[in-house]
Amino acid sequence: MLNTSFIPVSAPVHRRRLTRLETAFIARRNVLEIIPSFAYRQPIVSGDILVRWHMMADPAGMKRVMLDNLGNYPKSEIMRRMLRPAIGESLFNADGADWKWQRQAVAPVFTHRNVVALAPAMSATAERAIARLRQSGGRAELVKEMLTATFDVICDVALSGREHFDSETFAKAITQYFQTAGRASLLDFLGFPEWFPRPGELLAGSSVRTMHSMVAAAIEARRRHATGRADDLLDYMLAAQDPETGQRMSPKDLIHNMQFFIVAGHETTALALSWALYLLANSPDHQERARAEVAVQLGGRTAEAADLAAMPFIQQVLEEAMRLYPPVGLLARNVLKEDQLCGRLMKPNDILFLPIWALHRHELLWDRPELFDPDRFDPNKGPKRDKYQYLPFGAGPRVCVGANFAMMQAGIILASLVQRFRFRPSQPLPHPVMTMTVRPEPGVFLELQALE
Repeated sequence: MLNTSFIPVSAPVHRRRLTRLETAFIARRNVLEIIPSFAYRQPIVSGDILVRWHMMADPAGMKRVMLDNLGNYPKSEIMRRMLRPAIGESLFNADGADWKWQRQAVAPVFTHRNVVALAPAMSATAERAIARLRQSGGRAELVKEMLTATFDVICDVALSGREHFDSETFAKAITQYFQTAGRASLLDFLGFPEWFPRPGELLAGSSVRTMHSMVAAAIEARRRHATGRADDLLDYMLAAQDPETGQRMSPKDLIHNMQFFIVAGHETTALALSWALYLLANSPDHQERARAEVAVQLGGRTAEAADLAAMPFIQQVLEEAMRLYPPVGLLARNVLKEDQLCGRLMKPNDILFLPIWALHRHELLWDRPELFDPDRFDPNKGPKRDKYQYLPFGAGPRVCVGANFAMMQAGIILASLVQRFRFRPSQPLPHPVMTMTVRPEPGVFLELQALE
């Protein structure tokens, strides 16, 4: 019988009401820590910090916000401002008709057929990761390794190669951006007007220039040597045209959209893999179960797309990792018109927080939510759950367009690594910290034993 008593690391939970100033400082340190204890056991909690706010962790409410009344809950200006220096009004930040035509432009890249065609690149990057880890001396920091692995694949998807990118420089620029523009500003909590510059935006300038210069170089090279075939994401974006207005993406639009997809396309998968390996390292029984499943299917070779259906436990491990550590732990929406959520009145200009972190750990929705238990996601024996109870990729029309791509890549890499190495925990322990994404700080350090 499997030992299911492992309680993974979590974020501190405050059990008293925080002052406005405390909230501001805590949010800069770790957004997850501003989620009050009530949010883990009630559908909705409300308060007042300059404006009325609500924090909702309820599946029916999530469905109304993300699907039934989507237009009433646009992204909050605070979130947009954090992202705007890097990704402008690209797909993630856009709303309405502007969002719709950009979404239509990129969707063909992520059809099942096209994603399956990328599987050999995913298998190849798994093999390179294995080779690097064999040279690690028996201990490695897995976040850096997984970011390197997934960066290779997203560059193939977006640009058919990475000759214009220095992955280490790009990764440092992403981290610098998250630590500057990606942190909540004290000025937001003090009521400063939206037009007033935030220090983080100014400090992020060098990281934005670094990332944009690499993306711009890749775009310019493609313009000079265009094939006219829609082979990758950039080709689709260059050919994209709004069917109603005839609008095409400007040079700035192209940079912003490519920037978003490169960052989101490898960050999400790398974090899911890093957290999954941390969980398996600390739960040896689950790790051995995953290894046994992989051994039967792969027999020593590297995983491919066709193998994933025969390795459901690998999928379950990844899904449970993203329940415990969703890529984005908290979303914010503005309220445009009066509405009812969980029996509570939403008024125009209220702020609605969607704490995905608390939704995934909610005491009313999950049995012993603090435990690592991949069998929650057993499609045959696991408990039934609401579609809007588990939202690692969002839901509704704005569900992540690359979700299938991310899960295929993560499955191929995780299966390949578990087959080749036995992972054990090491110090220091990771702690979940959210600025833009839920990253393990200071990293995921594991001991690893190569298996023949």
